[in-house]
Amino acid sequence: MGRRLLEKNCSKLVVWDIDEDSLESLATAWSELGYDVYPYLVDVTSTAQVNEMAADVLSSIGKIDILINNAGVVVGKDFSQHTAGDIDITIDVNIRGVMQVTRAFIQPMIKTGSGHIINIASAAAMIPNPKMSVYAASKWAVLGWSESLRLELEQENENLKVTTVTPSYIDTGMFEGVKTPLLTPLLKPEEIVEEIISAIQENRILVRAPKMVNLLPFLRGVLPVSWFDFTARQLGVYDSMLEFKGRNKT
Repeated sequence: MGRRLLEKNCSKLVVWDIDEDSLESLATAWSELGYDVYPYLVDVTSTAQVNEMAADVLSSIGKIDILINNAGVVVGKDFSQHTAGDIDITIDVNIRGVMQVTRAFIQPMIKTGSGHIINIASAAAMIPNPKMSVYAASKWAVLGWSESLRLELEQENENLKVTTVTPSYIDTGMFEGVKTPLLTPLLKPEEIVEEIISAIQENRILVRAPKMVNLLPFLRGVLPVSWFDFTARQLGVYDSMLEFKGRNKT
């Protein structure tokens, strides 16, 4: 997403990540291509660190015009097998991190009357799924918060935009081992990135991908719960995480 925004003539790119090696290699590679890239080593679960780094960005680089909240983690096991730490890290990254980063950058947007916030939620924000209970809960929270934030900012100024993205499984390694449901192909990063970039340009409220995800709110609204569960099982949704491995931690 950062690379495509630079290719769309965004003047500067600020990247926050917890992976120092990836940050350095990314900044070096893109700077050599002539792009203006600012890497920051940030742990979004630390509110103090978010505050400190946001203050540095705003003072040394300037107002952020497009903010993409993309940090996320998934544990991928039955809730009964979760440790306290599993729950804490999922909530801290997927919910608190998203909210605290936004809070740190939102006031300059409101003051100048312009800005676009993109929150990466998940299709799991609209459907239950075994072995995703805490992850799904975190993404349900992001969806509800993001939509509420959109309404608040629309009341503040029509040029303050919020886009919420609810993709199914994306082939980044985060969901390695999942079996994608019928009619819901594994998304390639390039595909969903183009959808998101188009949504920013067109000020779209929601991005749902692939197309099958658009049916979720309708089906959950009209079908009795037992019928919906039967349909989800037949499509393979509820079995999709049975062989989940996740990203190689090494």
